Amino acid sequence: MGTATTTIDKQINNYLAQLNTKEKEAVLSVVKTFAENRQKDDLWSDKDFIAELDRRTAEYESGKAKVLTLDQLETGARKVYKAKAKVKR
Repeated sequence: MGTATTTIDKQINNYLAQLNTKEKEAVLSVVKTFAENRQKDDLWSDKDFIAELDRRTAEYESGKAKVLTLDQLETGARKVYKAKAKVKR
């Protein structure tokens, strides 16, 4: 660990010592959320995700996948948006 990390750890510990139990539970909830989200965000270690990327890449490279240009995607999205906007009126 670098000096900056050590300093941050000391600051966190200093502030934690000043909190009551209810405040510490709130901090724990936030820290847990950060840790859980970090694990979810690590898609490159998710074997199913990598397998799906490989499958889609193979389809694209073989010409089996239907692909759209950005213009085609924008046009389609605008049509859907306009159609839904008319229904809401």
